[in-house]
Amino acid sequence: MPWQADLFGSREQTLAANETPRRIVLGDRVIPYVLRRARRRTIGLSIDQRGLRVGAPRRASLVDVESLILRHGDWVKQKLDEWHHRLCQESLAIVDGVRLPMLGESLLIRLAAGNNRALWTEAPGQSAPILTLCLCSPEDAAGLLEKALREKARTLFDMRLGYYAGPLGLATPRLTLSSARTRWGSCSLKTGIRLNWRLIHFPQHVIDYVVVHELAHLREMNHSPRFWAIVGQIYPDYKTARTELQQLAARCPRW
Repeated sequence: MPWQADLFGSREQTLAANETPRRIVLGDRVIPYVLRRARRRTIGLSIDQRGLRVGAPRRASLVDVESLILRHGDWVKQKLDEWHHRLCQESLAIVDGVRLPMLGESLLIRLAAGNNRALWTEAPGQSAPILTLCLCSPEDAAGLLEKALREKARTLFDMRLGYYAGPLGLATPRLTLSSARTRWGSCSLKTGIRLNWRLIHFPQHVIDYVVVHELAHLREMNHSPRFWAIVGQIYPDYKTARTELQQLAARCPRW
């Protein structure tokens, strides 16, 4: 089947009767898409803020549809990442009382006058703590918040790397925090593992998937079946966590 590329589809938010939600694996990513059957002559791929949408003739087989998506997998992933980057440009205002996700809970941010230090306190009856930013100036809030979350992330990530390295027969690697826009982790046999500090916004089981994924690369530097077998040995439900990570990434707060 021939194909056509259109980056901007219609803006309707609910599925029509002739639309079906589906998923396809592209490399190391599970990509959700909506398949729309219609009176048309070609298969068309469109990507917007809702994700990948595929228009296909009624006679086109699913094999035809997914073969085309696979052939243009790099294009699909690139455009999805561009949309994710665009959505993440919407900045969150750091004001007193704002809430942020942290480890699957809702973190309450309080602002107070002070000498630019962060205080973590337990919230009665809640599993998430309260983070108070004691500020010399309101303009310092964003930087101090990032610093506090980075410190929390480093402590947790180091602990999880140590927890999973042993079962993989590895020494705990050196950890570096990154601020990449669309990449959550990377690794090198020489320099160790880099993890995006913004993972701290996600539940721990999702963080653990990223940790295991990067540790497994120290054993197998590819995404071959052997690599995924190593991941599955330590983290059997990795496919579910991988999909959840992709969904959470679209809502990751930025400020």
